[in-house]
Amino acid sequence: MDKYLEMIRIRFLMMLAYRTNYYTGILIYGINIGAYYFLWTAIYSGKEEIQGLSITQMTTYVAISWMARAFYFNNLDREMAMEIMEGKVAVELIRPYNYLGMKTMQGLGEGIFRLFFFSLPGLIIVYFVFPIQITLKPGVWGLFAISILLSFFINTQLNLLTGITTFFLYNNSGLIRAKRVVIDLFSGLLLPMSFFPGWAQGIMKFLPFQGISYIPSMIYTEGFTHQQAIQAIGQQFIWVIILLIPIQILWVIAKKQLVIQGG
Repeated sequence: MDKYLEMIRIRFLMMLAYRTNYYTGILIYGINIGAYYFLWTAIYSGKEEIQGLSITQMTTYVAISWMARAFYFNNLDREMAMEIMEGKVAVELIRPYNYLGMKTMQGLGEGIFRLFFFSLPGLIIVYFVFPIQITLKPGVWGLFAISILLSFFINTQLNLLTGITTFFLYNNSGLIRAKRVVIDLFSGLLLPMSFFPGWAQGIMKFLPFQGISYIPSMIYTEGFTHQQAIQAIGQQFIWVIILLIPIQILWVIAKKQLVIQGG
């Protein structure tokens, strides 16, 4: 376990060396939040609420969604693709740690850095610019913390799955871009799930994407009751377990594929 904790520390320090990029990122995210704020203000146009969310809740939802994205987002799929295409993964496989576990810990180290140097400062700045509601309820913060950690694992697992496909596709840059668009759309980052048509919501309930952005954001804005929040976190946990299965199956096949390429 010490090896993996060290991976978190090293990636955190690496991100710290280039922290200026994230100061500009706060500005970019702030602009995104501002654009969505004015868009939703126009959509509400005097209505007290839409789909059970008030304008203040919607503004808070948007802000929390984008700031949470800074924590769970990573480029592990692109890193894996480059290492596989350049042959560096062969060296990684003979080192005394699990390659996928190492990648996950690197992503966590990156996420922790973004949480302290991006999400929290960004949320404070946005609070003074836009009318968002910061909850002071410890219970809500606790459920949100659990949910956002699970959202990190779900997003990371999807990235690992996408990265592993490089063994078979050799160049999966198009798949990586498509995956990112699908996640941003169906995770609830751009539009809450409750705003989709009923048939689309029915399909999306059977997909893992809602566990990335929609569930933690709805928990924070108290768009869920306490019981609904507990059930939603349970769904996230189940998806974390389910996604382990295709990852392990593909990884076993992929390592054999690597041997064939080397042979």
